[in-house]
Amino acid sequence: MSAAAGLPNLLAGRYQLERILGTGGMGVVYRARDLLHEAFGEPDCRVALKLLGESLSASTDAHVLLYSEFALTRSLRHDHVVRAFSFEVDTALQVAFFTMEVMPGLTLDRLLQECPQGLPWQELQPMALQLLEALAYTHRQGVLHGDVKPANIMVGEQGLRLFDFGLGHAQAQAEAGLPALSRNRLNAWTPAYAAPELIAGGLPSASADLYGAARVLYEMAEGRRPVEPQRNQRLPRPRQLPRQYWPLLRSALAIDPEQRTVDVAELCEGLAARRCLWFRG
Repeated sequence: MSAAAGLPNLLAGRYQLERILGTGGMGVVYRARDLLHEAFGEPDCRVALKLLGESLSASTDAHVLLYSEFALTRSLRHDHVVRAFSFEVDTALQVAFFTMEVMPGLTLDRLLQECPQGLPWQELQPMALQLLEALAYTHRQGVLHGDVKPANIMVGEQGLRLFDFGLGHAQAQAEAGLPALSRNRLNAWTPAYAAPELIAGGLPSASADLYGAARVLYEMAEGRRPVEPQRNQRLPRPRQLPRQYWPLLRSALAIDPEQRTVDVAELCEGLAARRCLWFRG
């Protein structure tokens, strides 16, 4: 049963659905009240609840795909990565779902709609560092996000949160023989942010995550996505990015992954520096 097929308001006798927070190519996220926590007087009983969308819910391995995303997200513990709570199944309805923290604020894509000239550097820099710190952490844990884009980044008073690991890949899961996502079947990359090698059929990589993050940072600094460059064509520096940081970001935006001569951690370190005094180009 899918979220679009007349889902009732109560799941597993515990979660009262309130409203849809977001939808994507693979899933639907609701805001819900945890009635058990509410009954025990918990001050904050709201959770975000994710189910697979209609296009995937009919697949025989749909619950496996959803659990794979949950297990990957739950393995991560970082201030700027969404926290997953529990995976559950409503046996009567045969609906699988998982719960995670509700993130107050708005997604970065919505914020950028209000900033056609880009974000001033004093606002952009801390957000950029939080995104890169979160991504560098996931890479250290052997996890690839797979779909870094503004719609998967929440911005609020407590800072930035990276979420939606539906296209993620965990090396530990693969080594343990746990189920993983069949990307060839889903063809779910977001073309505006996916690295060219992914669109061409290549495998996910830390370099591909870097490229997606770099496109997000360019859009934050320019107010629009970078124009698709041809090989041997150079992008102009985005208007809000100080000149000394442009060589680093430009390297991360290289079409050829062999030309991306920095990694996520190095880009973070470089953008954090008052002056960018090093670059191996």
